[in-house]
Amino acid sequence: MSKKTTEKKVKVRIRPFTKQFYKGSRGVMVVGIIGTLLSTVCALAVSWLIQLIIDCVAGYDTGFDLMDITIFTAIGVVLFTAAYLLVAYSRPRFIARGIGQYKDYVFRELTKKNISAFSGENSSLYISALSNDTNSIESGYLGNIFPIIENILLFGGALAMMLVYSPLLTAISIGLSLIPVAASLLTGGLMVKAEKDMSDRNEEYMSTLRDSLSGFSVIKTFKAEAQMCRIFAANVKRLTEADSRKRRLEIIVQMFAQVAGVIAQMGVFLIGAYLALTGRGVTVGTVMVFVQVMNYVLNPIAVIPGYIAQIKASRALIRKLAEALPENVRESGTVAEQKLDDGITIEHLSFAYEPEKPVLRDIDFTFDAGKSYALVGGSGSGKSTLLNLLMASYPGYTGTIRYDSSDLRDITGESLYELISIIQQNVFVFNASIRDNITMFSDFPKEAVDNAIELSGLSALIAAKGEDYLCGENGVNLSGGEKQRISIARSLLKNSQVLMVDEATAALDPQTAFQVSDSILNLEGITRIVVTHALDEALLRRYDCILTLKNGTIAESGSFESLMDKKGYFYSLFTVAQ
Repeated sequence: MSKKTTEKKVKVRIRPFTKQFYKGSRGVMVVGIIGTLLSTVCALAVSWLIQLIIDCVAGYDTGFDLMDITIFTAIGVVLFTAAYLLVAYSRPRFIARGIGQYKDYVFRELTKKNISAFSGENSSLYISALSNDTNSIESGYLGNIFPIIENILLFGGALAMMLVYSPLLTAISIGLSLIPVAASLLTGGLMVKAEKDMSDRNEEYMSTLRDSLSGFSVIKTFKAEAQMCRIFAANVKRLTEADSRKRRLEIIVQMFAQVAGVIAQMGVFLIGAYLALTGRGVTVGTVMVFVQVMNYVLNPIAVIPGYIAQIKASRALIRKLAEALPENVRESGTVAEQKLDDGITIEHLSFAYEPEKPVLRDIDFTFDAGKSYALVGGSGSGKSTLLNLLMASYPGYTGTIRYDSSDLRDITGESLYELISIIQQNVFVFNASIRDNITMFSDFPKEAVDNAIELSGLSALIAAKGEDYLCGENGVNLSGGEKQRISIARSLLKNSQVLMVDEATAALDPQTAFQVSDSILNLEGITRIVVTHALDEALLRRYDCILTLKNGTIAESGSFESLMDKKGYFYSLFTVAQ
């Protein structure tokens, strides 16, 4: 594949992201360009006024007297003020809107990932992309758009002005301008690598910080504070070194540009002075104009390559994110019926996380609609994996999973998650009210919410603390049982046809675990598939069917009584657990 073809594909990939910068901002951008154009005209007019004043004082016939020049100056001040008011209105609004729309778009794309995406992906990449990287994109991409336009306008206007005054001195100026151009081209491209390195180090830093806070109890329990401090310090050191390299490179690039600019500017000044002294059609005022407007020629040459380098660096950050976002995103498909009439059928289902290490082996089973099922078995038997496959968490399985007559591979993620709900061991609770955590910030009729609260066993909590009680960060103000009941209430309110429960009571005390399991079994009219480690006879007798998994296969299945009568693998598990 050619380099040109590859670049074309990259552009296609990141275009939906960069398009967010301009969406709905055309009017603001036009206002900004008008303000920039007006300020450019005013800046060039200042040089013209300086030439008039100097030549007027030197005795040259300019066609204007000092009163005329004073009036022109007053008009210029008014226009200059108007220009900067337009710029002050448009540029901040354009940048703020653009980066806001970009963040919104990225977050919406994140929500398209599979339900278990972040169990296998590094979430620090996305945290960094929506924090540090967006700051770099805001300043390096959006912040440079208007300066590039301004410098291009200044360059074109100054060059035209110089040609009017003296084509000879203009040609000399262009020749000397090649010096800063060469300096910018040699150094500006290095910024892309420095920006990418900075992003990678920040991602590592975010990952360590997240792990340290999430695993704080483990760190304290195993007295690993010193080790984690050492790891954290190493990450901070790499991050600060990358930051230092980037800043040092910025200073070096700026230095080369300024030194080359001084050489070019002084060369023009000296040659212009020689032409004026030798009577080559150049006045003193003209020399001063050239020195003045030379900045408008040199500055764009010096800074635009740097701006472009920053934009390229920003595009590299966008590309990095764009390449990661499609991972674990469910392909589009057909919309499934939001009602389960027959059940979930599994045929010849096999799955492996790693080649040659199967977790599930040729499983056949049918979960009838409206019934309750318990999945039991030893650690590593494949219980949670089977549940995850039913939720379309992993695409790489062989065999067939059907919801009624619809193949799981053909069902859209959106309609699948309308059909099913999940309750996991670690329930996530937002730092919001109990009601918002139950409704997930959506509007539901009060009767429906009250019914979900009643059926999930939350009535006592609501009576004691009220629906507006703030749950705290990840539900810190609630007990484990209360959080699980909120999770049940969510599922009830959602009115899903299938409820899947993955070790939801593993971290609860026996009494609370029994109450939560009892609440799940009391639910009627929905299919319940429950992965459980707790072999409580009173609860197990209430399941319509128990599936006993062993080494990735269904060793036995049936009611509690029938399995106990067989005195097989389930009988052994149950007896040992008592």
